[in-house]
Amino acid sequence: MAALFIFGLFIKLPIFLFPKKPLETPYDGKLYEALAAWVASLPTPFFAPILAFVLIYVLALSITSIVNEYRMTTRQTFLPGMSFMLITSLVPEWNLLSAPLVATGFIFWAFSKLLELYNAPAANSKIYNIGLLLGIASFFFFPSLAMALCMIVGLMVLRPFRLNEIFLFLTGILTPYYFYAIYLFLTDGFHWKELVPPLKVGVPFIKNNIWLAGSAALLGIPFLLGGYYVQTHLRKMLIQARKNWSIVLVYLLLALGVPFINSPDSFVNWILATVPFAIFHASAYLYGTRKWVPHLLFWIVLAFILAQQYATNAWH
Repeated sequence: MAALFIFGLFIKLPIFLFPKKPLETPYDGKLYEALAAWVASLPTPFFAPILAFVLIYVLALSITSIVNEYRMTTRQTFLPGMSFMLITSLVPEWNLLSAPLVATGFIFWAFSKLLELYNAPAANSKIYNIGLLLGIASFFFFPSLAMALCMIVGLMVLRPFRLNEIFLFLTGILTPYYFYAIYLFLTDGFHWKELVPPLKVGVPFIKNNIWLAGSAALLGIPFLLGGYYVQTHLRKMLIQARKNWSIVLVYLLLALGVPFINSPDSFVNWILATVPFAIFHASAYLYGTRKWVPHLLFWIVLAFILAQQYATNAWH
């Protein structure tokens, strides 16, 4: 835990040296708008990067805990958390406090609750809470509701199909909207557009540069290596671990599609995919017959991150 914290401070140091305000877009949810306004009103510019770092660090610890607890690798390792720290440093926007970052925390919280359902005798309250967490996440970043498909698939993979459990899950999602609708009605502000924001599907316009190409390569290569090693070691894992890996893959596929909904012209929305990417990247660093390969990969990624972060912040 301490080593991961020190490592995180080392690679995230530029966000404290060059503090920036919370990232805001026209598509932010109501709760995030309130959070960003409060943070921006504070006299110190360091609270936003501190809050972003705390969220990323807690997520890194949680990912490591989940992977180890459910034996998704052949041995205990801190590499999922380290991978998450590295991945969130590959794109400058992923270091900043943003609506998708906060939503990612609630989505992963729901995902961790989902994994607890395997062979759980009494699961109704947990299923409701999973839906509730996703509903809250959507008030920070509305397109995160699409991750409900991942949770439904997970329910069907981990448990026998029961229609009442799907209904209970959807009830959990709708609960925050129910109370928000009551609030709007009592304050004479009820309108469907306030309750359900408009959706816009499109491809964001992002200017290509050498840093973006490098980030994409260093995101994709470890993922492909990790996917290969996971497939190689899958037979040695418990049945629950195999099911969990299939859900992680669904998580990744959906998270890669969500950014095309209400997306600004940046990569900030792709932070939703960093969690499953980190789990696959951890396997790339953990396995391998030639130990020098993951070591070389790690130092290349680290050198790229430091060069990118200091160069881009120096130029701006």
